[in-house]
Amino acid sequence: MGLRPVIIEDYNDAWPVMFNELKNILGNKLGELALTIEHVGSTSVPGLSAKPILDIDIVIDSMTLLPQVIGKLSELGYFHEGNLGVENREAFARTDDIVPHNEEMNQKPKHHLYVCNKESDALQKHITFRDILRQQPDLVAAYSSLKKELAERFTNNRTAYTDGKTHFVNTVLDKYKSIL
Repeated sequence: MGLRPVIIEDYNDAWPVMFNELKNILGNKLGELALTIEHVGSTSVPGLSAKPILDIDIVIDSMTLLPQVIGKLSELGYFHEGNLGVENREAFARTDDIVPHNEEMNQKPKHHLYVCNKESDALQKHITFRDILRQQPDLVAAYSSLKKELAERFTNNRTAYTDGKTHFVNTVLDKYKSIL
């Protein structure tokens, strides 16, 4: 498996449009199984530099619904990867670049897809961090700078890049989560 370099791009106004396209396809397939479909991660924050990969959390009421969700997502071309060590958050990967499949069968944006139950700590962290950044432009600027610096320093080491962001994320969550 080849190394994928860490590439950070300036914010792209097309990211929310891309998310909405994916959300519509997913929502139409999942129907009432999905409580909400959330755009999380750096591409969900206006002005924030990011890897050009959308992060999507599908929120379900209970993990008892997971087998049905796995079935529906497999019809769209996803395969279940398990929780990858994160409780109450199940990861899904795409079989090809046109997933999720729709009538057009066109290429879709790169994205990470997760299914979380509504009590998932990972889900709450994603949403809380996103919402804090959306309200704090100074944090967006600081986080963008940090990500660019880390990507330059750890271009071929995704683990070190991610580890470098952890302190910032945790500090922001600890300091600001009470204001939401």
